[in-house]
Amino acid sequence: MRMRITGGQVFDLERGFLDRDVCTDGALISQASGGGETLDASGCYVIPGLVDVHFHGCVGEDFSDATPQGLQRIADFELSQGVTYLCPAGMTLPEDQLTAICRNTAAHRRHNAGGAEVVGAHLEGPFLCMAKKGAQNGDFLHDPDVPMLERLQAAAEGCVKLVTVAPEQPGSLEFIKAAREMGIHVSVGHTVADYSTAKAAFEAGADHATHLFNAMPPLAHRDPGVIGAAYEVLGVQPELICDGIHIHPAVVRLTFGLFGRERMIIISDSLRATGMPDGEYPFGGQMIEVHGNRATILGHPETLAGSVTSLMGCLRQAAAFGIPLADAVRSCTYNPARSIGIEDRAGTLDVGKEASLVLLDEADLSIRAIVFKGQIVKS
Repeated sequence: MRMRITGGQVFDLERGFLDRDVCTDGALISQASGGGETLDASGCYVIPGLVDVHFHGCVGEDFSDATPQGLQRIADFELSQGVTYLCPAGMTLPEDQLTAICRNTAAHRRHNAGGAEVVGAHLEGPFLCMAKKGAQNGDFLHDPDVPMLERLQAAAEGCVKLVTVAPEQPGSLEFIKAAREMGIHVSVGHTVADYSTAKAAFEAGADHATHLFNAMPPLAHRDPGVIGAAYEVLGVQPELICDGIHIHPAVVRLTFGLFGRERMIIISDSLRATGMPDGEYPFGGQMIEVHGNRATILGHPETLAGSVTSLMGCLRQAAAFGIPLADAVRSCTYNPARSIGIEDRAGTLDVGKEASLVLLDEADLSIRAIVFKGQIVKS
């Protein structure tokens, strides 16, 4: 189906927002042409569909449960929130459950039953350190293990896109190099690594930092740690949970200023409680409790357990914190797409990209319409 989206302020990667039309031909963005349907975007920003490379679940479902029905419900809800490409994260669990997660992801991709596209899996665990495990289950932590990663990638039919590792753990540098040879991006996180250890990991090929500031040593003037090392290796893209709970607004602004709009990735780190009422919910073999937009380990109110805010909510929060809207959009679209290698088809509204986009009301950034691969799914 051909479509012309007209009257809106259209996101451009380099120039911010431009007054122009967006045309589609089937599932792709095309050059301007006649015919087809017109979608009025007056009073709207037109942005690419969002890309979340680190979240766990929503609407009562968790990616780590590895059920077909649960993953489908996740994909359906995320698309309704304007998140069109997903790389959900598994928890620290036994290998048999991680294998089930990977197989479920591969099967979902084969069947393609609708909703947002699940482009792959992020193995946030189990290759982490005990001291900074956060909400991960310490009983199932595992030293970096190349044969194990190979088995999981085989179970996923090659769609593990990202793995988090604590680089101070034994064998981590060999693990990072092997992962990159498998086509898997590596993130440093849940770690007590010092500056030298972290920098060695980034120089070995790690190119992400998992939820920067959270579950890692702070940036200190004599001990720059993971944050300082990530800054110095220009290919590294830091994730930031921008839900208004995990990171102070001033630190959000500081981090964008430090790393620049070209590198920042906003993630949701959302849990199964996203889109659900307050209460208690299972998470990675533990229980969490949710009050408002704050989720903590049950009985440990000081330990955050992820967020209950969708990525679109995080984008709005970033804008409210003073991040220029174009920079916030880039950090939820092109940058995460590039970080997992799908920027050739997602993340911008350039000709030839997939026609996945969202119309946001200029007044309050509420969703006015969603187009996914050339089809209007919400208007």
